[in-house]
Amino acid sequence: MRRRRSSRAQVAVFLQEMGKLSHFDDAGQPHMVDVSAKPATRREAEASVFVAMNEETLAALPHNPKGNPLEVARIAGIQAAKRTAELIPLCHPLPLTHIDVRAAIAAGGVTIRATAATVAATGVEMEAMTAAAVAALTVYDMCKALDKGIAIRDLVLERKSGGKSGDYARPAQKKHRSR
Repeated sequence: MRRRRSSRAQVAVFLQEMGKLSHFDDAGQPHMVDVSAKPATRREAEASVFVAMNEETLAALPHNPKGNPLEVARIAGIQAAKRTAELIPLCHPLPLTHIDVRAAIAAGGVTIRATAATVAATGVEMEAMTAAAVAALTVYDMCKALDKGIAIRDLVLERKSGGKSGDYARPAQKKHRSR
């Protein structure tokens, strides 16, 4: 009978195969990567998330006493993208040149897509993901009085462009349909 490796052993093998990870110094301590030698290039990333809620809550969105949850979420996502380096310890502060957050009612909930762009020495994936996540949390906050069962699902990087690792596009999957 074959023994399964422990997760610690799996991590050790992964690290050995990957070589030295850039976010750890020679002593194994986490640190912010020095990107000063990298050229500034145009970089863009898009993330998405789904906020699942019941039909009654969806129908009540236009009448929310706190205001329009989708518009407030859009603004919250934009603000969050600009503050990503304050929230994620090893992220570099970036001069964002564009942030777009869109929230749309879909079957069973709200779909949120966030895009961030910059001209910098490092990518904007975390800014797009942070924008989407905070926008989703804002929808939750504004609707929680109506539905305690709201769930935030599937926060993912949809695509990214630029940088040393090149372009990435998430393989097509079943998506939530916007209304």
